[in-house]
Formats: sequence, structure tokens, C-alpha cells
Amino acid sequence: MASSLPKISIVTPSYNQAGFIEETILSVLDQNYPNLEYWVFDGGSTDGTVEILRKYEGRLHWVSRKDRGQSDALNQGFRQARGEILAYLNSDDRYEPGALLKVGDFMRSHPKAYWLTGKCRIIDANGIEIRQPITLYKNFWLFFRNYKILLILDYVSQPATFWHREVIQKIGIFDESVHFSMDYDYSLRAGQFYKLWVIDDYLASFRIHPAAKSDQIIDYFNADYAMAQRYAPSRALQRLHRLHNAVITRTYTLMRKFRK
Repeated sequence: MASSLPKISIVTPSYNQAGFIEETILSVLDQNYPNLEYWVFDGGSTDGTVEILRKYEGRLHWVSRKDRGQSDALNQGFRQARGEILAYLNSDDRYEPGALLKVGDFMRSHPKAYWLTGKCRIIDANGIEIRQPITLYKNFWLFFRNYKILLILDYVSQPATFWHREVIQKIGIFDESVHFSMDYDYSLRAGQFYKLWVIDDYLASFRIHPAAKSDQIIDYFNADYAMAQRYAPSRALQRLHRLHNAVITRTYTLMRKFRK
């Protein structure tokens, strides 16, 4: 029954993403999930984002004011959220149709599934799927759901990941000192206490575009390595993480040359 589905709270952190945020918002609202709470925490955008948010008043909650960055915006949102299940969707990403119903139904049927993820596509600025080999590579490692592998490579896709409120209560909110890899840091913290459950379906799309933080691969990999150093129990795992980053960086470089 739809009335028994758990409440899901989604938080979108935003700053000057007027070109994409309406698509993000509609990908949440058009889920038609019967027990949804949606928050947008905007960092004081000046590009027309606020006008877009006003269009959806009554269907979502929003705040626009200066913040201390993405992690701060997320923490503000999770402090306000009242759902049993929590997630965040960045203002340039989107959910696949039916994703929230799949998540709600799965968590209702699996009461011990406190940390849940699914597959995630990579799309470009126009919404066209790209980098399919990278997606297949992450899906391969996702199948194993091994914490030691997670210390070497981040196979958990943030837009397709959901947490039970108990996880937030157990491990806390996001580390605001982490700028690039707050999602990886959170996965490594969650993995110390909880089993990762997987829905074998595509739940979200992760957008790559020139203005996105996610396109700054060197900065991301440096931040990821810092997280591996923080949590990995051995130097061997840290060295494997660094080697993996070097291989993937080289692969991205070759892919970009090939595209040109």
C-alpha cells in the first residue's frame, strides 16, 4: 500500500545552477512518490535560480542565503528533514523515473537496509549518456559490495544512494572541511557500521559539464586519496588507491584525446 511507504526526504544543495536545477527539481517532483519531503538549500544564487524555485512553492521547501559550501548546505537540509529515508541530489543531477518508489518499496521490504544504492548513468550537459565504460566498471565493483575495495576505489554513486535516518544518528552529518569528496567520506564512514544494499537498477544520472566540480578530476582524486589515508587500515590499501587513481586519470586523459 502506498500509505505504508516510508517518508523520503531529498535535499538539493544549489548555487548558480539555473541551467540545470529545474530539470533536477522536476526529476524529484515528477516521481509522484506519495510520502515525499523535498528541500532545496541555495547558497544565494544570482543567476535566476531563485525565480525557478519560486515556481515550485507549495511543492517543495526552499531557502536561499549565503552558506559555507556544499557540505554546510547539506547539513542544513538534513537537520530540517523529517523523513525516515534521506538522500541528496545535486542541482545538476537527476533521478530516473520511478526511482523513489523502488527505493521506498525496497526499504519497506528490507527493514535492515539502512544504506542503499543503485546504478547511476553519466550524462553530459544535454542529458545524453556518456562514459558508458566507466559506468560498467563501477557496476562491476558494485556487485561485490566489499569495504576493502571501496577503500581502493569509490564504486558507490552518490546520486543513487539513500540512507536510513539511523545512519545519520549513528555517524553524524557531513564533514564541512571536505570540499570535493564528502560523499566518499560519508560512504567510508557508513561502511564501518552498515552493510551496503544494492538495487540492481538505474536510479539516477550524474551530470558532467565544464562548470561542475565533478569535472575537476585531479582535485577529486587527491581528495579521495586523503579519505583513503584517513580510513584505510594499511599502507598497502592506500598505495592501491593511489595506483588506481593514476590508472583512471590516464584513462580519462586518453578518452578526452580520443573525443577530440
